[in-house]
Amino acid sequence: MRVYLDNNATTKIDPLVKVKMMPFLEELYGNPNSLHKYGMEVRPALNQALGEMYDALNVPDEDDIIITSCATESNNSVLKGLFFKHILTNPYKNHIITTSVEHPSILETLLFLSENGMDVTYVDVDENGGISAEDMMRAVTENTLLISMMWANNETGMIFPVEEVSAFAKEKGILFHTDAVQAIGKVHVDLSKVHVDYLTFSAHKFHGPKGIGGLYVKKGKELPNLLHGGEQMGGKRAGTLNVAYIVGMGLAMKQAVNHVTKMNTDVRRLRDKLEDAISKIPDTIVVGKREMRTPNTILISIRGVEGESMLWDLNRAGIAASTGSACASESLHANPVMSAIGEDPELAHTAMRLSLSRYTTEEEVDYVIEIFTKAVERLRSISCTYSYTNEVA
Repeated sequence: MRVYLDNNATTKIDPLVKVKMMPFLEELYGNPNSLHKYGMEVRPALNQALGEMYDALNVPDEDDIIITSCATESNNSVLKGLFFKHILTNPYKNHIITTSVEHPSILETLLFLSENGMDVTYVDVDENGGISAEDMMRAVTENTLLISMMWANNETGMIFPVEEVSAFAKEKGILFHTDAVQAIGKVHVDLSKVHVDYLTFSAHKFHGPKGIGGLYVKKGKELPNLLHGGEQMGGKRAGTLNVAYIVGMGLAMKQAVNHVTKMNTDVRRLRDKLEDAISKIPDTIVVGKREMRTPNTILISIRGVEGESMLWDLNRAGIAASTGSACASESLHANPVMSAIGEDPELAHTAMRLSLSRYTTEEEVDYVIEIFTKAVERLRSISCTYSYTNEVA
């Protein structure tokens, strides 16, 4: 059996999305910016897809949704755009607040910008992997330009206090950005109820195609272009539009929002069943209260079992999981969130992330429980034998 439990890294494409995309990879291949029939005939589908994204976020037409290549581009667009628009022109307003567990496309970009005059405050997670709204608000100074915090964490699934912090930011006249990549389709993301100036999303996290993402920009909060060279997206992001993938992202986003209830009932039940079973293994720690996490995610640490070894045992049995962010794990390393929690350095090297999707089945969960338990027993027996041999030597 093959079981995919790495859905926070990427997801399988929704079959309906694939069907919707196919004509735009074959006969409907015109450039939508062209004036001939080939270009004009794809525009209705493009407009429909954008409409689906506006509806999914529940935002008015006066706001912008800019199509990007991925969430990394969207995050870079916000941070570098604000740097060029505000900080270069007013170095006094140079302070940005974020969390210590953001996606690398936030953390690495801020590191680069901090070398060029930006002042950054990183708010740490608590012992449960959560972020305190009070800590975020206490970090504000008279120089603060932006607060950027993810809606849900990619490692733990912990849902961060976006509504509370964004309301505070609005009250103080501070710009607010959220990386909502792990939230779309898992929790309700309704921007008519939550004040957000900028929001990042990516299709392949909610059963759309890879290589396409988006950036929501509130009216009046426009950014300088990250890419120049064309008039696409109203002149706000140059580059020929990838119609097939935009069409796919629109439908995938619509489908994801329509399945939020399923995620929080059926998928949550399967997640809890898996979590309950593997939590019975002695010396295991699950990060974060389950009611405060997205309904599909488990980050579990197994004392005495190296995460990478566990990963390979599961892989041999056809089970896909992870030990850390796929965007930063070409070389195996300690889990960044476990490192940030800092309770026990050993735990950072034993953490496994299991992330389900709406396609995960009961049969698959039962299989994972069986294999996971056996793998821990095997690896612990090897570890004990190795320790005993060393002691004797």
